[in-house]
Amino acid sequence: MLSAALTWLLASACGIVVANLYFAQPLAGPIGQSLGMSPHATGLIVTLTQLGFVSGLLFIVPLGDLIETRRLAVTLVGCVAVAALAAGLSSGPVVFLAASFAMGLSAVVAQVLVPYAAHLAPLERRGAAVGNVMGGLMVGIMMARPVASFIAGAGSWHWVFFLSVASLVILAIVLARLLPPRHPEARISYGALIGSMGRLALTNRVLQRRALYHAAMFGAFSLFWTVIPLRLAGPDFGLGQGGIGLFALAGVAGAIASPIAGRMADRGWTRPATAVSMLAVVVAFLISHVGVPGSTVSLGLNVFAAILLDFGVTTNLVLGQRAIFALGTAERSRINGLYIGIFFLGGAAGSAIGGWAFAEGGWLLASAIGAALPIAALLYFATERKPHGAAR
Repeated sequence: MLSAALTWLLASACGIVVANLYFAQPLAGPIGQSLGMSPHATGLIVTLTQLGFVSGLLFIVPLGDLIETRRLAVTLVGCVAVAALAAGLSSGPVVFLAASFAMGLSAVVAQVLVPYAAHLAPLERRGAAVGNVMGGLMVGIMMARPVASFIAGAGSWHWVFFLSVASLVILAIVLARLLPPRHPEARISYGALIGSMGRLALTNRVLQRRALYHAAMFGAFSLFWTVIPLRLAGPDFGLGQGGIGLFALAGVAGAIASPIAGRMADRGWTRPATAVSMLAVVVAFLISHVGVPGSTVSLGLNVFAAILLDFGVTTNLVLGQRAIFALGTAERSRINGLYIGIFFLGGAAGSAIGGWAFAEGGWLLASAIGAALPIAALLYFATERKPHGAAR
């Protein structure tokens, strides 16, 4: 049974772990300079972490359907701690880049814990449970960048990873003591487990739709958070690193969408909530253009746009996970890995397109593409004619 205390622990664990995927993003420049990397090569710091994460989604998360969950979770948290320690101690690019890949690979433990929470929760409270745990994960994502910036500004980028190691070690000990065991139902080989993911991706219509919806939404999210720091640092606003960090902190407010979305799904409101979440992201991009660029009003509306965008994206994420977790227990980890992996590719595309669009046409072009993504998702969602009930 999923108690309030255990829900809080799982939410905290997801936030602490997933933050390691984003610590290096605002520090890529200082890290690259410190390690003697060329400006062109510093992008590998983020890229290798992302590649490790995608690899973990495909090859490690499915183990949640095969290996006892507590043992798998504690082992992976320990691996994240070792990778973070290696990153903090590194004095050259090879060790740091290898540690970045390993960090991404093992940080997928967050996507082992989310379906674990769904397993422990009764059906009528499953959406709320997933929403609460995802709230912790989203706080970790949104807090990682400003926290890393503030710590590095007060000391060194090395301390970002050393402090992470300390929190991860404590987390591993707590999880080992407090998580109830959960033995998966699957009785197949690892090879068959991985092979079955192709069948799930090709045949499961709920997975296909929810993953494609969120690929567009996460693409818009990644585009926004890749480009908005460039806009804020530009001549219109002229914000420094501290101001941009405070702006990013405002986006954390969007994480309150997770428990709200979960409860809406439990009440059977998934379809209208999905449409509202997509419209919210479109409106967020439109709001970002209101007011004279650089004015206090414009800055305030951009802060509100960031909160609204994060709210919409988080809502759609939780609704999607609630839908796919209703498909059954035996394949839950594999389905979740595919869902996250597919929309993560959408996020990577959004970041790449956003950087190009901002360089070519500024915020006008970048935001137009950002708004087009949830519009495309909404049009595709409109073709889902058949009512699917509370689980969909």
